[in-house]
Amino acid sequence: MKLKATTVMRTAMSALALSFVAASAPTAAQAQGAAPAAGGAGVPPLGWFKTCTKQDDSDLCVVQNIMLAQNGQLVTAVGLITVEGKVNRKILQVSVPTARMIPPGIQMQIDGGAGQKLDYAVCLPDKCTAEVPLTDAMIANLKKGGEVIFTSINFRRAPNPIKISLSGFTGAFDGEPISQSQLAESQRTLQEGMQKKAEEARKKLEEAQDAAKQGQ
Repeated sequence: MKLKATTVMRTAMSALALSFVAASAPTAAQAQGAAPAAGGAGVPPLGWFKTCTKQDDSDLCVVQNIMLAQNGQLVTAVGLITVEGKVNRKILQVSVPTARMIPPGIQMQIDGGAGQKLDYAVCLPDKCTAEVPLTDAMIANLKKGGEVIFTSINFRRAPNPIKISLSGFTGAFDGEPISQSQLAESQRTLQEGMQKKAEEARKKLEEAQDAAKQGQ
């Protein structure tokens, strides 16, 4: 049973990772031409949404919110993972960019209330992921909250707070999961938004370079 539980949770983490990759993978042109977003996410997020799948004899659902910079890089990805069936487990996972201070973990704060620490579980080349057991009290606080702030500490020892609206969280958590076609459409819209912002950033850079040349 322990082995099966571990396998299911690995699948849950993979499901969250795949959603992030599908939503965030930028083209080469975007990666080269897009300027970083100032002070946080520069691309409208997908918002809160739920995906579900079957794994062995368990039902696996992930309620998530992914925030990206305008160049498609990860800002913060939140996933509430619920596994029900032969294996029953609930976990909150939060992923942030790499180059984080590990001991402080990630602090979660809902509507300015008391902070809760999430310890890092793993750091990969592209992100660090912290997790904590997902409790009914935590879910209730998220449902009645207006915003949640996740604060990590970067390698310069500076806090990096990311604010995420909880609008739509309850509907996503209690509602039906979105279909693969809906998810694909949301991701397509997100990609188009990133491409548009990348093009705007490229044009502004070219205009600034032209103005600098004329001023010489």
